[in-house]
Amino acid sequence: MEEQNPASQSHRSTEQLQDTAELEHQYGCEHYRRRCKIRAPCCNQIFSCRHCHNEATSSLSNPKDRHEIVRHDIKQVICSVCNTEQEVAQVCKKCGVKMGEYFCDICKFYDDDTSKQQFHCDSCGICRLGGRENFFHCEKCGSCYVIDMSDNHSCVENSMKNYCPVCYEYLFDSVKQATVMKCGHTMHMDCFHEMAKQQQYRCPICSKTVMNTSEYWKMLDEEVVIEHPGYISVVERRLLHSNG
Repeated sequence: MEEQNPASQSHRSTEQLQDTAELEHQYGCEHYRRRCKIRAPCCNQIFSCRHCHNEATSSLSNPKDRHEIVRHDIKQVICSVCNTEQEVAQVCKKCGVKMGEYFCDICKFYDDDTSKQQFHCDSCGICRLGGRENFFHCEKCGSCYVIDMSDNHSCVENSMKNYCPVCYEYLFDSVKQATVMKCGHTMHMDCFHEMAKQQQYRCPICSKTVMNTSEYWKMLDEEVVIEHPGYISVVERRLLHSNG
């Protein structure tokens, strides 16, 4: 048997590592890094992810053709490495590649970036991010909140299952970060900041004062915002005490 050259072995190992790195970053879309595409059950078309589908269909010229995919209804995926269409699974049945480091069989969801600390909330029915141990599900509000809000927020029935009172986007599965005001009502964090810049310090829904200016600027100094585009954003913090 021919003796293998250690230098040659090292070169091949380096090449394999480079190939692996390229494979990890070659596939996916602007929303997720993954090695599969989905076949939308609603229109039978192939997209990189559900957000790519929704963006494409929302811009269709005929309003009757516009629609959003129901993530739980996805049945088929296409491996991006070997192009094999198959039933939803984490590992490709043909080439054996893992199509996503994080995989949720319920949401039919794949993502390689596990630093987002994804987890599936059975009560929400969707995947959240930020680490399961850092959140609790408020049954009355109908969403996951950070643990330090467990005994420190005003409950409003299904407060997250409403539309942002500023931009009117549905909050529950929005990819934008949301916040809970002292009164218990919710809105996008960006919308809240914009409202504050306009010196509007009352809730648009109930008109209660939610903060004063000193608290607002202190919050901006202290706040650490965690955002992962393409994900269902978990509410990060409770917004301040009422001035009245």
